[in-house]
Amino acid sequence: TPDERVLEAAIDAMTTNETLFFRDQTPFDHLRKIVLEPARRKGGTVRIWSAACSTGQEPYSIAMLWDEMAHHLPGVRLEIMATDYSNACLAKARAGIYSAFEVQRGLPVQKLMKHFEPDGPNWRVKDSLRQSITWRRHNLLDNPAAMGRFDVIFCRNVLIYFDRPTRGKVFDNLNSQLKDDGYLILGASENVMGVTERFKGDAGAPGLFVKAGLPAPLPRAVGA
Repeated sequence: TPDERVLEAAIDAMTTNETLFFRDQTPFDHLRKIVLEPARRKGGTVRIWSAACSTGQEPYSIAMLWDEMAHHLPGVRLEIMATDYSNACLAKARAGIYSAFEVQRGLPVQKLMKHFEPDGPNWRVKDSLRQSITWRRHNLLDNPAAMGRFDVIFCRNVLIYFDRPTRGKVFDNLNSQLKDDGYLILGASENVMGVTERFKGDAGAPGLFVKAGLPAPLPRAVGA
């Protein structure tokens, strides 16, 4: 509707949509050392939700990390659900076409050559990297039940745009979709303190959170 288009344009104008490949390396180190390494003992499917995925660099970075580790994880599959409220951001993410400037931000040349192909002056993500990613428009304040539950939820650098009650509502929604042995990964400047009691942090893994009131999901391997 016209009102929805106006609202979406206003939100796009208020948010920066600033992102880059492998932004803030620490969350990807957590994913590699804490989540995916123990996945060897679990088998099955690892489901990851990239909430507020912006123009797609985060889910593509997760897929590239998985590609590096897949030979260590026989019998384990990856499913990435990538969501954003902005149709414009999702369109760019689905297209997977990035400028030379964009791919130079955080993306090592080895990964560029392996997972991208030239497209005029730009670079296009190869189909092989897209296979594990599903794109969907989603408002973080809406009920996420239809997407199922996840082993890992990335929700980085978006909660800073919300007031405290709204952040609490988002945390409620994320908690409902995170498996009891799952992990929530927030941005470097984000925390749950004073906002929700549904999650607790780990002093040895900044930015990594688990459900409160439950034992640690998996053996810690930070620095391993």
